[in-house]
Amino acid sequence: MSKIDQQLFDVSRHALEREYEVCPQCGAELVIKYSKNGAFLGCGSYPNCDYVRPLHHHDGHVIKQLDSMCPECAKPLVVRNGRYGMFIGCSGFPACHYIASQQQEVAHQALPACPKCNKGHLTKRVNKFGKHFYSCERYPQCKYSVNLPPVAQSCEACGWPLLVEKKRGAKTVLQCPQKSCQHKHEMP
Repeated sequence: MSKIDQQLFDVSRHALEREYEVCPQCGAELVIKYSKNGAFLGCGSYPNCDYVRPLHHHDGHVIKQLDSMCPECAKPLVVRNGRYGMFIGCSGFPACHYIASQQQEVAHQALPACPKCNKGHLTKRVNKFGKHFYSCERYPQCKYSVNLPPVAQSCEACGWPLLVEKKRGAKTVLQCPQKSCQHKHEMP
């Protein structure tokens, strides 16, 4: 075997050794396994050995320091890589737990009371697809919800104490959310 062949063999053997890690509990080969939460490393001799380890380590290390300061403790803000991706947080962690919100803070508008239970108020929520809807804050006791923004105004036709705001082109229409009524009232 020539010197070059020997070097290639050593490099490939080293790559193979690094590719296959061994289980610290039993010494078997660690393999990539998949679950509903994503990929992870697990022992190849499962069920005899139950060793598992995350495939990717999210240690929250600092990627970049920013010029802006933390509003809570006045230390510089940093970009970190965490479990759910990159985020902006305080460099004084763990003493300060400030994390900058990705969504702009929206002024909380007063939403009307729930017309079904008359005990709670409607709150703006987001479904798993990112769409907004409005439901009673007393869920699961009260399961009332509407998909359009609610307006505290009673229906002229049926007397329901709530209307929803529906946009039709350039016009805004108030509509009764009751399926049996669906009365529309155009806004000026």
